[in-house]
Amino acid sequence: MIEVVIDSIRISLISQQRIVMLRDIDGERQLPIWIGPCEAESIAVELQDTEVARPLTHDLLKLAVNALGGKVSHIEVTELKDAVYYAKLYIDQNGEMKEIDCRPSDAIALAVRVKARIFISEEVMAQAAIQPEPDISEPEEGAEEAGGDAPVELDAFKDFVDTLDFDEED
Repeated sequence: MIEVVIDSIRISLISQQRIVMLRDIDGERQLPIWIGPCEAESIAVELQDTEVARPLTHDLLKLAVNALGGKVSHIEVTELKDAVYYAKLYIDQNGEMKEIDCRPSDAIALAVRVKARIFISEEVMAQAAIQPEPDISEPEEGAEEAGGDAPVELDAFKDFVDTLDFDEED
């Protein structure tokens, strides 16, 4: 199992669906998981330490687990089948580990509330992990011109602009 942390929650510009990005704590690989807007908001509320007037669904689950003498040990995203992720929630109840099938989005929303660790199976990471694109606002190492500030990849654009003739002829 690979331990991950929540890197970000994003909104797809195409479909307006939410995506939680889970990042490998020992590397740069990320696992995107599409989640519903309610689950995304629930995760974001907790990550941003936002006060809510009444408990949200995942707050209720946390309270119920605690009231029944349990403690969330960790969660695992265990499988990716037909573009659907599967997860398991592990609850320690009086020394007995309970394994509960659940959606990854619900498991993550609960995990952030109880500060539980999040794991992804090796197989799922191998199937679906991505490497993040470099930030275009930050030049890559070695991409600076000697003595200049412009990244090398902008040279072609600069050359093109230099060839433009802005003088109008009548």
